Amino acid sequence: MSPKLRRNFSGAFVSRDHGKGAWQLSRRAPHEINVFLRDAQHDAAQAFGSAPIADLGIEWHEDKVLLTFMSNERVASVAAANAIVHESLERLYERLPLARVDADARRFWRRVFRFVRIPGGRYLLKALTRRRL
Repeated sequence: MSPKLRRNFSGAFVSRDHGKGAWQLSRRAPHEINVFLRDAQHDAAQAFGSAPIADLGIEWHEDKVLLTFMSNERVASVAAANAIVHESLERLYERLPLARVDADARRFWRRVFRFVRIPGGRYLLKALTRRRL
Protein backbone atom coordinates (compact mmCIF):
# COMPACT_ATOMS: atom_id res chain seq x y z
CA MET A 1 0.00 0.00 0.00
CA SER A 2 1.30 3.46 -0.90
CA PRO A 3 2.30 5.63 2.10
CA LYS A 4 0.05 8.41 0.77
CA LEU A 5 -2.99 6.19 1.24
CA ARG A 6 -2.54 5.73 4.99
CA ARG A 7 -2.30 8.27 7.80
CA ASN A 8 -1.90 7.69 11.55
CA PHE A 9 -2.83 10.19 14.24
CA SER A 10 -2.20 9.98 17.97
CA GLY A 11 -4.08 11.83 20.67
CA ALA A 12 -7.67 11.94 21.84
CA PHE A 13 -10.36 12.52 19.21
CA VAL A 14 -13.96 13.38 20.06
CA SER A 15 -16.65 12.07 17.69
CA ARG A 16 -19.72 14.03 16.67
CA ASP A 17 -22.63 12.58 14.68
CA HIS A 18 -24.04 14.96 12.05
CA GLY A 19 -26.70 12.48 10.88
CA LYS A 20 -27.20 10.45 7.68
CA GLY A 21 -23.79 8.78 8.03
CA ALA A 22 -21.83 12.02 8.39
CA TRP A 23 -19.34 12.17 11.28
CA GLN A 24 -16.70 14.57 12.51
CA LEU A 25 -13.71 13.47 14.59
CA SER A 26 -11.93 16.39 16.26
CA ARG A 27 -8.65 16.75 18.12
CA ARG A 28 -7.59 20.07 19.66
CA ALA A 29 -4.08 19.37 21.01
CA PRO A 30 -1.16 19.38 20.17
CA HIS A 31 -2.52 20.95 16.98
CA GLU A 32 -6.06 20.96 15.66
CA ILE A 33 -7.17 18.16 13.32
CA ASN A 34 -10.69 17.49 12.03
CA VAL A 35 -11.64 14.32 10.16
CA PHE A 36 -14.91 14.45 8.24
CA LEU A 37 -16.57 11.16 7.28
CA ARG A 38 -19.32 10.66 4.71
CA ASP A 39 -21.59 7.60 4.52
CA ALA A 40 -20.12 5.83 7.55
CA GLN A 41 -21.37 2.33 8.26
CA HIS A 42 -24.64 2.03 10.20
CA ASP A 43 -23.12 0.85 13.48
CA ALA A 44 -20.57 3.69 13.62
CA ALA A 45 -22.25 5.17 16.69
CA GLN A 46 -21.70 1.92 18.56
CA ALA A 47 -18.07 1.68 17.38
CA PHE A 48 -17.22 5.29 18.27
CA GLY A 49 -19.05 5.11 21.59
CA SER A 50 -18.99 7.97 24.06
CA ALA A 51 -15.33 7.68 25.12
CA PRO A 52 -12.57 9.59 23.30
CA ILE A 53 -10.95 7.86 20.33
CA ALA A 54 -7.19 7.30 20.42
CA ASP A 55 -4.56 6.18 17.89
CA LEU A 56 -6.62 6.87 14.78
CA GLY A 57 -5.46 5.20 11.57
CA ILE A 58 -7.06 6.03 8.20
CA GLU A 59 -6.61 3.88 5.08
CA TRP A 60 -7.97 5.09 1.75
CA HIS A 61 -8.97 2.36 -0.69
CA GLU A 62 -10.48 2.71 -4.16
CA ASP A 63 -14.08 2.26 -3.04
CA LYS A 64 -14.02 3.03 0.70
CA VAL A 65 -12.08 4.39 3.66
CA LEU A 66 -11.28 2.26 6.70
CA LEU A 67 -10.69 3.87 10.11
CA THR A 68 -9.10 1.85 12.91
CA PHE A 69 -8.80 3.24 16.42
CA MET A 70 -8.82 2.54 20.15
CA SER A 71 -12.06 3.27 22.01
CA ASN A 72 -13.07 2.06 25.47
CA GLU A 73 -9.83 0.06 25.80
CA ARG A 74 -10.56 -1.98 22.64
CA VAL A 75 -9.62 -1.82 18.97
CA ALA A 76 -12.48 -0.96 16.62
CA SER A 77 -12.90 -0.08 12.97
CA VAL A 78 -15.42 1.85 10.89
CA ALA A 79 -15.81 1.90 7.11
CA ALA A 80 -16.97 5.02 5.27
CA ALA A 81 -17.39 6.15 1.66
CA ASN A 82 -15.08 9.14 2.05
CA ALA A 83 -12.84 10.82 4.64
CA ILE A 84 -11.36 14.31 4.54
CA VAL A 85 -8.60 15.27 6.99
CA HIS A 86 -8.30 18.97 7.75
CA GLU A 87 -5.09 20.01 9.49
CA SER A 88 -4.43 23.67 10.23
CA LEU A 89 -0.78 24.44 9.64
CA GLU A 90 0.96 27.35 11.32
CA ARG A 91 2.66 29.87 9.05
CA LEU A 92 1.30 28.19 5.91
CA TYR A 93 1.55 31.28 3.73
CA GLU A 94 5.12 32.02 4.77
CA ARG A 95 6.23 28.80 3.06
CA LEU A 96 4.47 29.54 -0.23
CA PRO A 97 6.45 31.27 -2.99
CA LEU A 98 4.06 34.23 -3.31
CA ALA A 99 4.80 37.10 -5.68
CA ARG A 100 6.31 40.20 -4.14
CA VAL A 101 5.34 43.67 -5.34
CA ASP A 102 8.28 46.05 -5.55
CA ALA A 103 8.24 49.87 -5.65
CA ASP A 104 8.10 50.05 -9.47
CA ALA A 105 5.11 47.73 -9.64
CA ARG A 106 3.29 49.67 -6.92
CA ARG A 107 3.91 52.93 -8.80
CA PHE A 108 2.62 51.39 -12.04
CA TRP A 109 -0.61 50.12 -10.45
CA ARG A 110 -1.18 53.44 -8.64
CA ARG A 111 -1.01 55.22 -12.03
CA VAL A 112 -3.38 52.72 -13.63
CA PHE A 113 -5.98 53.09 -10.86
CA ARG A 114 -5.63 56.88 -10.86
CA PHE A 115 -6.14 56.86 -14.65
CA VAL A 116 -9.26 54.69 -14.33
CA ARG A 117 -10.84 57.13 -11.82
CA ILE A 118 -10.79 59.96 -14.39
CA PRO A 119 -14.18 60.23 -16.18
CA GLY A 120 -13.89 58.14 -19.33
CA GLY A 121 -10.48 56.82 -18.28
CA ARG A 122 -11.78 53.27 -18.05
CA TYR A 123 -12.80 53.32 -21.72
CA LEU A 124 -9.52 54.91 -22.79
CA LEU A 125 -7.55 52.29 -20.86
CA LYS A 126 -9.61 49.55 -22.52
CA ALA A 127 -8.88 51.03 -25.96
CA LEU A 128 -5.15 51.27 -25.17
CA THR A 129 -4.95 47.64 -24.09
CA ARG A 130 -6.68 46.41 -27.26
CA ARG A 131 -4.34 48.37 -29.51
CA ARG A 132 -1.73 46.17 -31.16
CA LEU A 133 1.79 47.42 -31.59
